[in-house]
Amino acid sequence: MMNEEVKAKYKKKKVPHEWRKTDKISALVTTFFGAGTLPKMPGTWGSLAAAILAYPISFYCFNGCFALLSFIVFFAAIPFVNKAMRDCGTEDPGWIVIDEVAGQWLALALVPPEFIMQNIWVPLVAFALFRFFDITKPLGIHRFEKFPEGWGVMADDMLGGLYAGILLAAGYYGIPMILG
Repeated sequence: MMNEEVKAKYKKKKVPHEWRKTDKISALVTTFFGAGTLPKMPGTWGSLAAAILAYPISFYCFNGCFALLSFIVFFAAIPFVNKAMRDCGTEDPGWIVIDEVAGQWLALALVPPEFIMQNIWVPLVAFALFRFFDITKPLGIHRFEKFPEGWGVMADDMLGGLYAGILLAAGYYGIPMILG
């Protein structure tokens, strides 16, 4: 991200309860049932909530279900994100964390659910990888923020989740090859 872009994005006036300006359904969806309303680091709270939920979800999951969940959340959330941003008169506020949920689940999509079930640490590694890509926005991720309205809010996190998923899958599929 360019220095000016970083300053413009993070120097925005913080309004702690601006999510209350939208309807209850949009607030529930966009804050992922309130995770985005927690103090300090709302994106981290949203990602952590998704990572924690990923473990029990994996017990009822099939190969590809995290990709399916991620894309359902992605497309279903865009109208709610658009409405919340219009209602609050803001662009990509921190309390909208449904994008982190979609990206976090995409980060888990490239490993089998059985691997997640057998290793409770996997969602935490995916969480750390995803947060790295979501915060630093390398490899062109920041360009996706420029998509219009909710598409930009959601798309950059999907690309960050994909990058995190590729690294997680490389560890899953590569380590057994190296070791034996």
